[in-house]
Amino acid sequence: MAGRIEDYALIGDMQTAALVCRDGTADWLCLPRFDSHATFAGLLGTEEHGFWRIGPAHPSGAAPPHADRRRYRGDSLVLESEWDTPRGTVRVIDFMPPRDGAPQLIRIVEGVSGRVPMRSSLRMRFSYGRVVPWVHKVGDRTVAVAGPDSVWLDTSAETFGKDLTTYSDFTVSPGERVAFTISWQPSHREAPALPDPEGSLEATEEFWREWVEHCTYHGPYRDAVVRSLITLKALTYAPTGGIVAAPTTSLPEDIGGSRNWDYRFTWLRDAAITLSSLLRTGYREEARAWREWLLRAVAGDPENLQIMYGIAGERELGEAELPWLPGYENSSPVRIGNGAAGQLQLDVYGEVTEALHLAHMTGLARNDYASLLQLRLIGYLEDHWNEPDEGIWEVRGPRRHFVHSKVMAWVAVDRTIKLLESGDVDGPLERWRELRDDIHRDVCEKGYDKERNTFTQSYGSKELDASLLLIPQMGFLPPDDKRVIGTIEAIQRELSTPDGFVLRYPTAGENPGVDGLEGDEGAFLACSFWLADDLAMIGRVDEARQLFERLLALRNDLGLLAEEWDPRLQRQVGNFPQAFSHVPLIDTALRLTASSAFGG
Repeated sequence: MAGRIEDYALIGDMQTAALVCRDGTADWLCLPRFDSHATFAGLLGTEEHGFWRIGPAHPSGAAPPHADRRRYRGDSLVLESEWDTPRGTVRVIDFMPPRDGAPQLIRIVEGVSGRVPMRSSLRMRFSYGRVVPWVHKVGDRTVAVAGPDSVWLDTSAETFGKDLTTYSDFTVSPGERVAFTISWQPSHREAPALPDPEGSLEATEEFWREWVEHCTYHGPYRDAVVRSLITLKALTYAPTGGIVAAPTTSLPEDIGGSRNWDYRFTWLRDAAITLSSLLRTGYREEARAWREWLLRAVAGDPENLQIMYGIAGERELGEAELPWLPGYENSSPVRIGNGAAGQLQLDVYGEVTEALHLAHMTGLARNDYASLLQLRLIGYLEDHWNEPDEGIWEVRGPRRHFVHSKVMAWVAVDRTIKLLESGDVDGPLERWRELRDDIHRDVCEKGYDKERNTFTQSYGSKELDASLLLIPQMGFLPPDDKRVIGTIEAIQRELSTPDGFVLRYPTAGENPGVDGLEGDEGAFLACSFWLADDLAMIGRVDEARQLFERLLALRNDLGLLAEEWDPRLQRQVGNFPQAFSHVPLIDTALRLTASSAFGG
């Protein structure tokens, strides 16, 4: 059985990622890309679907022991796990070196004290656990082959096969190190080069050390901010600059339920806000790479902007179910692909335009095609902003006039007007100023409930929506506007859990809710950070800081956050780790630091 979501650590090479549990089990790894078929899919099934465990030997039938301690080595993505056993202490170092050739997962076992018996258990399965490969020896190397895939195991330890699993039993003494490496290669290619585990470890640590040195944030929450930045960098697909929302699929928003989605794609919304955080903390190269990815992804057809693309800009992301996988804690179905790619979500135009605007304002070298794209996006919005859409949360019910979508359409027009006013490009300035005023007026008249003094989820509805918290942050209305304060307070009353975290919107249990789905979900962490931001903006800084620090306490021991927090089960839920949780953590830390600097 897979561990709790917060029991996992992330390691990765900026092209794919693995999740490693406290017991030393790698339960999730897709090769060679984030969105490839999983080689270890035990996270969504059982050990039969692929895993790799390295840890102290334990009695057959007993649960493998959890590490007594684990941490990342400094500001890096190199994981260290330590076990204290009756026979001594042992350390396992896990990492994936930034790729220069075949993708590799390297695991180095190091003796700390005593003589500790160890076991490596490697069960490789292709196609999300469905395909059992042919495993055989090629000289001193072990290779697993099936169809287009081959995975090569290199180690100095003796190995043997049993029950379709490759084992190694060995003992480590103080200072002794035994390395294991798996490398993926297309099966028709020659064997990958022999690995250099110790050299790769040194190079990986140096890579992260140099990358973190570029961070310009030095406030009181630096450790949390840097860990979030490292996580965002790990979710970036280096060859193209695309940023995945999460490295996993189908980790449930509702344990045992069906709210299970594939997040291994680049959502324009998530990527745009990630870009914002990177720019504000000194990472201009990532911003430039994302802008280039965006221009390639939407090239030739910006009027039909998709809400998400593949990590190389692919448009076809058809959704399918994998019936042979029972799902994480029996949360089914397991889905790959994402049918929401074809939805209309007008807010995306605002997020993309805001990101391009921020890049321009922070001095990123001008790109004429980026400016042309921005103008063409507004040309489309001019004709379509007043249509209903599926909204930020990708509802699978009927389209509505979502207030947040209209607000972000206003943002798109507003930021483009600023581009025109700068003199860098020409466009119908007066016409778009009128358009901006029209959208603003429409939202304030149709999306605001005067009796309750709050904006609502959609025109004419009574439901609230946490995305309304972005109204002051986007500059649609000033923070001290009574309608903004009323909306913040209404969300605190109606969408907050007993511990003060925020739900996205009301759900309906066994009945289909406003999103067209059955079941409930946890508090959405991004929305909870947004609330902290808003509280700081309206002068309630102490309350904001208290909420922010409660949110920081929800991170696992390595500083990682999933998409949501289940207040009933007191555990993280949803895909993990989630960019859309770590980005607002950074933003709120920056805002609270600024508030403190100015005596807030």
